[in-house]
Amino acid sequence: MGTGLATPWRPLAAAVLAATAWLVLPAQAALFEDDEARRAILDLRGRVEQQRQAADASIQRQADELRRAGEENGLLRRSLLDLQNQIESLRAEIARMRGQNEQLSRDISEVQRNQKDVAVGVEERLRKFEPIKVTVDGREFTADPAESRDYDASMAIFRRGDFPAAQTAFTEFLRRYPQTGYRTSALFWVGNAQYANRDYRGAIANFRALLAQAPDHARAPETLLSIANCQIELKDAPGARRTLEDLMRAYPQSEAANAARERLARVR
Repeated sequence: MGTGLATPWRPLAAAVLAATAWLVLPAQAALFEDDEARRAILDLRGRVEQQRQAADASIQRQADELRRAGEENGLLRRSLLDLQNQIESLRAEIARMRGQNEQLSRDISEVQRNQKDVAVGVEERLRKFEPIKVTVDGREFTADPAESRDYDASMAIFRRGDFPAAQTAFTEFLRRYPQTGYRTSALFWVGNAQYANRDYRGAIANFRALLAQAPDHARAPETLLSIANCQIELKDAPGARRTLEDLMRAYPQSEAANAARERLARVR
């Protein structure tokens, strides 16, 4: 009996079991799907975290690079500023040295000018004592600068028409320089000054001294004519005629000889 009852229940149990299995399978499938989703989410979260960390690391690296770049830029700016300061210092130094060079050049030029002035002054002072060559009335000779200066000063007085002063100046000149090459010319001019001052005898004496010393003097014909003029003023007509005749005989081609012929006709 027992065996007979068991047999009919087996199909039923199998069906129940089958139905139960179909009920259990969807629930397990759902459980499996939740796990996979969680794993996917966790995996996604892990990847996101990795990306975030990578992004943070990249940002940190960039920040570090920017910081280093900023520090390098600051250092470069300071270097450029130092370089600019050095350049300005060099420019100032160059300007100072250029100023010193210009001042030195001016000082050198001043020294050279002073040396030149000193040399010229020394040369001029030496020239005052060195004999110089002069030519007066066709006669060339050497004379001391002071001697030449005194003669020219005496001539300047004569040309002004101050005959008393000129007579004194030439007389003093002849006394001071008795051996001067200007002597014959000075005798001529002192004689003319004496003539102008009506010192006819003194003039004749100096004119004759000129002729005795230099009968070939360029002013010898004029000197004879001047002697004749003095003799005329002294009312010495015979002496004047003799002098005029001597003039025409000794210097017939001179202008003074022509004047002597005219004057001789008037001397009585």
